[in-house]
This record gives sequence, C-alpha cells and structure tokens, in this order.
Amino acid sequence: MAVQTRIFPLALAVGCLATVAVPVVVYAQSNPGFTFNWGDGPSGKQQLRYYLEYGTPGFMNDRYWLRLGKQNVAINRINITYPDYFDGHFNAKSIELRTGGTSNNSLFSLRRDPGEVMPLAEATVDQDNRVIDIIPAEPIPAGKDVQVVISNVRNPQVGGMYYFNARIGSPGDIPLMRYIGTWILSIARN
Repeated sequence: MAVQTRIFPLALAVGCLATVAVPVVVYAQSNPGFTFNWGDGPSGKQQLRYYLEYGTPGFMNDRYWLRLGKQNVAINRINITYPDYFDGHFNAKSIELRTGGTSNNSLFSLRRDPGEVMPLAEATVDQDNRVIDIIPAEPIPAGKDVQVVISNVRNPQVGGMYYFNARIGSPGDIPLMRYIGTWILSIARN
C-alpha cells in the first residue's frame, strides 16, 4: 500500500509535466519541403532559402526573410522580380537589408539572430512592373551573408506557389545585373 501512494504522486507529476511540455503549433512557412524541378526553371543550386512569418492568404503585416546567402562579388544593387499573378502588396518603407545572422545552416537561425541592418540609399517597389529594387548606401563586400527583410507585406488573396527571382549588381564599369537564384514562396491555402 505504501508503494502505491508513492507512485501515484510521481505519475501525476510526470503526467502534468508532459502536458506542459507539448510544443505549440507555429504558423510559419519556410523552404518548400518537397519540390519537383524540370525544364528551364531553377535547379536545386539556384533555389534560395526564405522564411515567412505567417504565410497565409490575405494576411496583413506578414514579414518575408529572403536570404541571398554569401556572394563571390560585392553587391551594390539587389533586384527582385515577382509574378503578375502575385496580388499581394509591399511597402518600400518596410524593406531592410541585413548582413550576418545566418551563421549556421539552420533555416530558423534567420529568426533567432536577425543580423545587422545595413543602411539603404534607396528601396523602391514598382507594383506595375512587379519589381523590388534595393540599393545599399555602401556596397556589401563579397563573402558576407545577406538577406532582404520585407515587413508589412499583404499576402495574396489566394494561396499558391510564387517564384521570386533575385538579381544583383556589382560595382564596376559595366552595370550588369546577374541572376543568382529564385525563392519559390509557398503561401498556404485555406
């Protein structure tokens, strides 16, 4: 009888602890889990990593963390194009450029360590031509981890897959934009 009375409080404590330790469901989108690539689309090497705070259709005030990664050349301009069927909205005043913050390969390290904010000379959003243009105040040196953070995004009304293409410009005599990859954003369906 004494053994049963000692086991009961222990079982009750373990049961309560297990109830408290249940993980909370997170409403965030990250990289596409399983994708097919064919044709001239972006290969696995050209897919860029991203993180969406919510990633739900029509959600206002979402935040996109679009990682460019480390580049072999200095960057003095970033150009992002998105498809015409993306009916979401971006605010140019809510665009940041960050370096660092992605020291390990964990996707969620973007969220834990946001990195250092780089001053911008200009950030524009051309809704008609579907282009986001970002010019840092000073060129970003080669080899630095770079990510674009866009806050106050209004997601499209319909969920789906959206291809955002990234191009960078480097300081030099010829101002050519170089394609570096594509973010395949997946907005959850209702």
